[in-house]
Amino acid sequence: MSRILSGIQSSGQLHLGNYCGAIRQFLDLQAQGHEMFVFVATYHALTAMRDPLALRASCRQMVVDYLAFGLDPAQTSIYVQHDVPEVTELAWLLACVCPTSLMDKAVSYKDKVGKGFSANVGLYTYPILQAADILAPAADVVPVGKDQVQHIEITRDLAGRFNSEFNADVFKLPTHRLAPDAELLPGVDGEKMSKSYGNTIDPFMDEKPLRKRIMGIKTDSKQVNDVKDPQTCTIFRLFRAIAGVNDPRTRDLADKYLDPSKQGPDGFGYGHAKQALFDLVLTHFAEPRARRAGLMADQGYIDEVLKQGAAKARGAARITVDRARHAVGL
Repeated sequence: MSRILSGIQSSGQLHLGNYCGAIRQFLDLQAQGHEMFVFVATYHALTAMRDPLALRASCRQMVVDYLAFGLDPAQTSIYVQHDVPEVTELAWLLACVCPTSLMDKAVSYKDKVGKGFSANVGLYTYPILQAADILAPAADVVPVGKDQVQHIEITRDLAGRFNSEFNADVFKLPTHRLAPDAELLPGVDGEKMSKSYGNTIDPFMDEKPLRKRIMGIKTDSKQVNDVKDPQTCTIFRLFRAIAGVNDPRTRDLADKYLDPSKQGPDGFGYGHAKQALFDLVLTHFAEPRARRAGLMADQGYIDEVLKQGAAKARGAARITVDRARHAVGL
């Protein structure tokens, strides 16, 4: 079995993009019996967040939601990034062998600056800290969405460069794992779903605001009797990502886009598709939504989960950092 590591930035509520691109992979890998490390990326969030109360609340809520989705602390070490200081020490050691040209190539930095984010050094060197997150516990595989594949390639470049420059076999080179049928999930505005862009859908949202959010998804102006292209529609792409490409419900919905009469004599409009998506979200996430309520009331349990997760992560990271220290002469 492999050692798996992944994490999600604590810059806001988890959303459907996080679930389809990452968390569902965590659950599948956990069920297969792999050794799992899943963390909340608090230091990464500081590249943009400036509200300490919001950061603390978001961090805590993400741990609750990891557990609500089905991550089992008996099988998966769950921790917050700032509870494993070995990672930031390792990030500096990696930074000392990282050419600036490697950071200049990072697409995510250019994308966020292009959207108005502050061009700070933390955002610029984000991939180095991410590499340390991965390399510290000696992960074999990192489940990611398509937008993060380049960062895994950067991690491999840094690990190989460090090993070569210090003539030491310190780091193993991890591989990435994309979710089956992975795609960049669109948000309510049709752009990439991201907490940073404020276009997400939270599957734990109360029913009334959840329905309002889904009904507000941006569409084109085609009418109920017009043939529509499901492949370019945000609503259908979200439905397919949750239900699955081969699910009969997905095929049925696609048929109605292409032949509105299959909905009935009054045709098939985007309102019908949005209602189908709303119903699917409530059904698919019924158990996590129920579990979450109990977890919110047991903060002592959350504390214990984080304590045990950090201890396991620090134990693994300490071995790696000690090897790196020895290699550089510290």
